[in-house]
Amino acid sequence: MMEFKIEVLVLPVSDVDRAKDFYARIGFREDVDHSGPGGFRVVHFTPPGSAASLIIGSGVTDAAPGSERGVHLIVDDVVAARAELVAAGVEVSEVFHDAGGVFHHAGTAGRVAGPHPERRSYGSFASFADPDGNVFVLQEVTVRGPGRISHVVHRDAAELESALRDAAAAHGKYEEKELGHHDADWPAWYAAHMARAAGLDS
Repeated sequence: MMEFKIEVLVLPVSDVDRAKDFYARIGFREDVDHSGPGGFRVVHFTPPGSAASLIIGSGVTDAAPGSERGVHLIVDDVVAARAELVAAGVEVSEVFHDAGGVFHHAGTAGRVAGPHPERRSYGSFASFADPDGNVFVLQEVTVRGPGRISHVVHRDAAELESALRDAAAAHGKYEEKELGHHDADWPAWYAAHMARAAGLDS
């Protein structure tokens, strides 16, 4: 089946430079700032660790500025992520979970203060808005549901090195305790181990 990847979200803003300053301040990487004839402008930002990006600009959408609701930013630790945004001067809601426990309701309906009581993956949230009022939701995901990981992207060389060192240590024990000799097919073993560690389907 053809892959359909969500890669770009276009956000409606009224003041491109003000929005650009905001996204840079919260640590999003600026990839492009292109100006064309007639005031056309495209500014492309990528959140840290994200495969999807945001575009703001002039002439890129006819949606009303501030009308976007519920772009979800997935984080490992919603409390720590909230603290980072607050430190950057962003007004962020308190961390909350939903009374229903599955997904949050629209607006503030069903909100219960604090992270999910069991800190269940997918169950804790916080929200904030950009200067135009486009709303973002932080969602804490610590363990992916079955079948929800199809590929892994290591955020930097240090993260990849850590994964390789973990595989090397596990492989050393495998050679010593199960094989009893050098494993010439170690690349395949490493690949399978790293896939399992990342939660990929085998």
